[in-house]
Amino acid sequence: MSMLVRAFPLKKPVTDFEAFVAELHGSRKADVAAFYESHGIAHESLHLQHTDHGPWVIVVTILGNVQEAAPRYASATDEFSTWFKSQVLALSGVDPTTTPLGPPTTEVYRWSGSTPVSNALMT
Repeated sequence: MSMLVRAFPLKKPVTDFEAFVAELHGSRKADVAAFYESHGIAHESLHLQHTDHGPWVIVVTILGNVQEAAPRYASATDEFSTWFKSQVLALSGVDPTTTPLGPPTTEVYRWSGSTPVSNALMT
C-alpha cells in the first residue's frame, strides 16, 4: 500500500467545499464507495486547514498502486468521475485530468514506530 498526501488551495468559499463533502456523505455515498474501490483506495481523508494565506484542503489517500491508479483516474469519463474531477477543479484550481496526483509533493520525513525514516532529501 502507498500513502499519497497532497494539499490543495481552496479557491472557492469554505461553504462550497462543505457542500461538496456533504454530497460525498449523502446523495453520492454509494458512488463514492464504488469510485474509491475501483481505484484501489483503502482510505481517503480530507482535512481543512485555515492558514494566514487562506484555507487549504489536505488529502491523505492510502491505495494499492499509485502509478497504476493515477492514469486511470485522469482518463476516467464516467458520470461520477467527471463530476468529482470537476468539483476538485472548481474548488482548488487543480485539474485532476492533467494532474491526477494533485500538486507535486515530496515526502521529506517519516516516523514509523520508534524510528525516524529519512528521505533521500534529508540525508
